[in-house]
Amino acid sequence: MHQAVTVSAANKAHLEALGEFYARPPRQGRLSDHYAALLAHRYNFLINDADRVLEVGCGSGNLLARLRGRTKRGLDLSPARIAEGRKLHPALELSIGEAETCDFAGETFDVIVLSDVLNQAADVELVLRQLQKCSHDQTRLLINIHNTLWRPLLRAGRLLGLASHVPANNWLSRQDVVNLCHLADWEVFKSFGQIIAPLPIGFVSRFLNRWVAPTMTWACLSTFLVARRARAPRREPGVVSVVVPARNEAGSIADVLTRVPRLGSETELIIIEGNSTDNTWEVIAALPERFAHGRIVKLRQTGKGKGNAVVEAFRAATGDIVTILDADLTMPPEDLPKYVEVLASRKADFANGVRLVYPMDEKAMQFANLCANKSFGLLFSWLLGQPVKDTLCGTKAMWRADYLRLDANRSFFGEFDPFGDFDLLFGADKLNLKIMDIPIRYKERFYGETNIQRWRHGVILLQMVLFAARRLKFV
Repeated sequence: MHQAVTVSAANKAHLEALGEFYARPPRQGRLSDHYAALLAHRYNFLINDADRVLEVGCGSGNLLARLRGRTKRGLDLSPARIAEGRKLHPALELSIGEAETCDFAGETFDVIVLSDVLNQAADVELVLRQLQKCSHDQTRLLINIHNTLWRPLLRAGRLLGLASHVPANNWLSRQDVVNLCHLADWEVFKSFGQIIAPLPIGFVSRFLNRWVAPTMTWACLSTFLVARRARAPRREPGVVSVVVPARNEAGSIADVLTRVPRLGSETELIIIEGNSTDNTWEVIAALPERFAHGRIVKLRQTGKGKGNAVVEAFRAATGDIVTILDADLTMPPEDLPKYVEVLASRKADFANGVRLVYPMDEKAMQFANLCANKSFGLLFSWLLGQPVKDTLCGTKAMWRADYLRLDANRSFFGEFDPFGDFDLLFGADKLNLKIMDIPIRYKERFYGETNIQRWRHGVILLQMVLFAARRLKFV
């Protein structure tokens, strides 16, 4: 139950001062339009076409009109700006109101945008807490604030008439916003800097914003943050699907059946084989239809590679949660409940195994592979804006409903990942899912040889990272 919202006398006085300022005729111009276009370009990587979008502090709707979304509503304190916005953008649903007391009579939104609003809020915690009323468990709160390093430049811009003066700026830092979100039961799980050249100066602006800003986020004008509800209720899964890709793993299949624990109300074990040179398929085909904790599904993949096997098996899965278990059992099956618990408790939306925390068996990973895994972890943490320590651990888990959305947009990052790990991580990030690392103890395989071709596959994965960087960072 949400707490009652009260506005203090001091906050009311501040809102009245803002109201007097916003009663002035709105100022439109090339600079504000250019800045709105830059913000929209970044926000549209975080919003999907099917989302219901609310922008609080929408002004005349310049940003909201540029955003993706199935329905788009705006709320602003200024009657003059709302009137102007209704003329400029008649398709938008614009309302007059205060962020501190906004209420949409039970209507909820998939995405709530707060663009350069928190610096002018009378009580930021109050605003954030009030927005809980128009959110649901999957709502994403998208925020951008000005970098405090830009304060002298923005002040100079106002003195020169390049920007209108807005009273009582809070000048919040990134950490201030994270803390205020936490107080209001929002969890910030992703952040990054963008826009290093807000002025429309042709090629120079485009070059700086595309190629320099992603590598100098500390110097960017805008800091973006993505948050989700911090106290979503527990969600118990019914069936949990465990996908086991198996190529030349005939000697380990029997152990899979005895070591996979019960997950959810029932475990669906999907064993998919492809292109084996031993008798792996014959061993799988001879398995019974059920095992101790549920049913067994036996598939032969139509394509090649583990990535393709995972895609085909996930599409055939019927569980509420889908997870991967490598048939070599280097990730102990007994650790699978940890992945399910992270999703059920709503601590994260995507569980990613990490082999680089606990000591591993002596021959579990060669030194060159260890270095590559650590390097990819650093690259991904920068690319995604949230920490990912180990990108190539074979075991990952997510809700099947999220996977279906990911699968529908797979072409965004291409379809050339040989293992499926990068494909899932990039896709999860594009859906604004919170990723959480699950440390496991990595074991030496006890049967057969690895299917990884270190150098050839390493080159392919590096190519995929560069491709994704252009999609996620250098856009």
